[in-house]
Amino acid sequence: MNQKLTDAEKELMDILWEKEKAFMKDLIDAFPEQKPATTTIATLLKRMQNKNLVGYKTFGNSREYFPKIEKGKYFTGEMKGLIDKFFNNSVTQFASFFTANAKLSQKELEEIKKIIESELDKKQK
Repeated sequence: MNQKLTDAEKELMDILWEKEKAFMKDLIDAFPEQKPATTTIATLLKRMQNKNLVGYKTFGNSREYFPKIEKGKYFTGEMKGLIDKFFNNSVTQFASFFTANAKLSQKELEEIKKIIESELDKKQK
């Protein structure tokens, strides 16, 4: 999957993931003040449809939009693309870079260690 969202599309997609389905009015209402214009939302939705990330059902003259991909699945693809692009498809290189450069506290490193140990336990069973 290589259908990357722009920042504006991601903001709109977050609303759709939260609501699961929404009409144009619902989407606009979900934005904070300085709401985007209807035409802006329509353009973003069209681009996201072209990327096969958003679908809709028609009810009279209105469209009810819905995400065509789960949030977790989208972000798994994004992370895989990031690791492929910047770390030669090596999760080990990514983990090494992340732990060395993310300025993690000892507590955060311990939490990561527990997550890894839990995954190792699952694989051994």
